[in-house]
Order: sequence, then structure tokens, then C-alpha cells
Amino acid sequence: MSEEKRGETRIYTVPLYRVYWGRRKNRAKRAVRLLREFIKRHIKNAERVVIDNEVNMYIWSRGIEKPPRRVKVEVEYIDEEKTAIVRLAK
Repeated sequence: MSEEKRGETRIYTVPLYRVYWGRRKNRAKRAVRLLREFIKRHIKNAERVVIDNEVNMYIWSRGIEKPPRRVKVEVEYIDEEKTAIVRLAK
């Protein structure tokens, strides 16, 4: 992707503690869904949210039953495509 197509970048710490309120057997899957909803809520114009594989692997790293309580992500919004790209923050 060329530099002129890059949009604004923000860093969020997304709390995932709410997935612990439900059943153990699908927490990591719900955590990914919660992350996607969080990004859509905070970046209003994003029609598409693309979660990087590194973020997905981090959420699933401890298995389906024990996702992390929070995850720090870097979100890049590309205005022309109305796409938010989610990566792990450094």
C-alpha cells in the first residue's frame, strides 16, 4: 500500500473483560467479535474492519477459554475505502 493512501492512525486499549461473563467454551471467538464492534463504534465511518492475523493469534494464544482481559491495538483508517485495519500496538 502506498504512503499517500494511508489514513489516520489511532491507538486503543480494548477491554475484553465482558467475554468472561459468558460461557467458557466460546470466549475467544466472542472476544474477536467484541473487538470488531468496539472499532466500529469508535471509528464511525468504517464499513469494513480488517483484523490482522497477529491480533487474532494474540487473542487465541491462551486458547478458547482464556482470552486476554485487554488488548492494545493500533487502528489505521483508510478513508477512500472506508476500511479500518487493526494491528497490535508496538
